[in-house]
Amino acid sequence: MRAVVRRNKQLVCDEIPELEPAEGQVLVRTLACGICGSDLHALHHMEHMIDLSRRAGGIDNGFDPTGDTVFGHEFCAEVLDFGPGTRRTLKPGARVVSVPATMTPSGVELLGFSNRLPGGFSERMLLSEALLLEVPNGLPTDQAALTEPFAVGLHAVAKARMDANSVALVVGCGPVGLAVIGALKAAGHGPVIAADYSPRRRAAAERLGADILVDPAVESPHERWDALGVPKARAAQQMVRMMGGSFGRPVIFECVGAPGVLQGLIEAAPAGAQIVVAGVCMETDRIEPSIAITKEVELTFVFGYTPEEFAQTLRHLAEGVIDVSDLVTGKVGLEGVAGAFQALADPEAHVKILVAPGA
Repeated sequence: MRAVVRRNKQLVCDEIPELEPAEGQVLVRTLACGICGSDLHALHHMEHMIDLSRRAGGIDNGFDPTGDTVFGHEFCAEVLDFGPGTRRTLKPGARVVSVPATMTPSGVELLGFSNRLPGGFSERMLLSEALLLEVPNGLPTDQAALTEPFAVGLHAVAKARMDANSVALVVGCGPVGLAVIGALKAAGHGPVIAADYSPRRRAAAERLGADILVDPAVESPHERWDALGVPKARAAQQMVRMMGGSFGRPVIFECVGAPGVLQGLIEAAPAGAQIVVAGVCMETDRIEPSIAITKEVELTFVFGYTPEEFAQTLRHLAEGVIDVSDLVTGKVGLEGVAGAFQALADPEAHVKILVAPGA
């Protein structure tokens, strides 16, 4: 079957072996698969990514980052066939999504980061039956494929200690920031400030419900705190409390993942703010803890999602609680994947590109 293989830090459209479902596995046809920011980074820096993951105690299934890899972990697929020991509760033809991890006799394979099993940039995949979620009728395939990235946003919001009057600032409106905005509004939070240099990304943030849009090239989003009832300085906060007043907890979502961003937020954040770090910085960074200590800024680092959050995200998309209908701005077949990686380097060119292996 055909797939796009990462080989020698290049993307090559090639033939790979056909798949046979093992115990508890289901053979599926890939209908649509999103290109993630981690895919873009892994193309050239996979070895560094895996080294950091192993140092952090991540799953180590013997993956060789220099070997052939088929990316793709944001997918919607169609059930084709079943392996032994499966319950077969879903019929062939059912559309499904899944946490991108497949259980095998030798351990768990993380789809998109495996030498043994292909991810969604292939015509077919092997998924674990126990992890499949059927896509509700009426939810288009392209939108169902966004379940995985939007589950990341739901998890980040779940880790935030928002209160009823909290003001949220989302810094960076790429896919992670947009997922956070969607999750914030789904939970009824607001006002939500969305800050990004890209007009296209700010427009996408507005469609997802962001209340205030800020171009950091024109103004600092931190100039909005006081007007939204959140005093920035500790002395001003103490005065409000002494007078019997109150204000919502400021929560900042860092969704950029570039060196220097976290330190800038520590310096600019209101006293007592929580900074939820969802952007993945792959480089050594530098912060000055004394500033965060003096301001009692709380840093919360988040990663991934739980199976329950993944399922809840699918429900949000299916019920229209989060409307992602305008986010897919491009679709390519396998031959167009390499070009799509290049196109995504320009934030004005696309919001989200999907790979349709059958196209």
